Amino acid sequence: MAPKQAPKPEFQEGERVLCFHGPLLYEAKCLKVAREDKQVRYLIHYSGWNKNWDEWVPESRVLKYSEANLQKQCELQRANQDKQKMGGGDGGGAGPSTSAARGSPQPPQRRRTRGDQASKSQAPAPARAEPQVQIPAELKPLLVRDWELVSKEGRLFALPAARNVDAILADYVAYKKAQGRRDSLEYAADELVGGIRCYFNVLLPAQLLYEAERPQHDRVLAAHPGVPMSQLYGAPHLLRLFVRIGAMLAYAAFDDKSLALLFSSLHDFLHYLAREPAAFLDEAEYKEAAAGPSQSAA
Repeated sequence: MAPKQAPKPEFQEGERVLCFHGPLLYEAKCLKVAREDKQVRYLIHYSGWNKNWDEWVPESRVLKYSEANLQKQCELQRANQDKQKMGGGDGGGAGPSTSAARGSPQPPQRRRTRGDQASKSQAPAPARAEPQVQIPAELKPLLVRDWELVSKEGRLFALPAARNVDAILADYVAYKKAQGRRDSLEYAADELVGGIRCYFNVLLPAQLLYEAERPQHDRVLAAHPGVPMSQLYGAPHLLRLFVRIGAMLAYAAFDDKSLALLFSSLHDFLHYLAREPAAFLDEAEYKEAAAGPSQSAA
């Protein structure tokens, strides 16, 4: 009887994937594929991290890079953050950043050699000085007007948004690819918007809403269970993210070069939005609090 062959690899060299490290999923790239001991293993490079963090992993730790799995990644990250807030520890382990714009856990724990000192704790490293995203001058008045419409005039942005966050991000990727840039830069645009989407979905309920918007959020969530926030909300809430995101990135375990690259990408995205600020945010989409699609169980 012929010896049993290792199964056919599900992932290919050069493929972008998501990889489990502890309880969380991180964005990665498959560098090599190996069949050994009747199993398939992959050499994984975590996006945004030095190659020293590369590791061989079994196929059971790797998932396709898909919308459904990106949503799963966000849900796991949110659950882990909630556990930490409740004093549940570090969620079972630390891992690399999911991308140049995604997540802020600590680097993965490498196997210790005899000369290594044991780690004294799993507590997060102290944050660096809070970096600030530089919002273009063309967009700053939109933030002010958004606050006035909601907090002073009692109007709410109509939900679900006519042009949601996912659509805005997709337009940016199409714009970058239409420029005929190199594949690596197209990949960087995909990676960037994936990180923005994840941050947006995680941060919106707790940090991106004004108090007057919370009842609306509860209604739209009940009317659209399981739908990501990036498919329900639009331009004004996306712009608010960039006021808050610096505080989150202060805890990200990036080296200075990676952080500078990240901020360059974020600023490129914001300058894309600033090309036509009037088209990016339309006051007509704000409705009186007692009216608008979000007030019904649509």
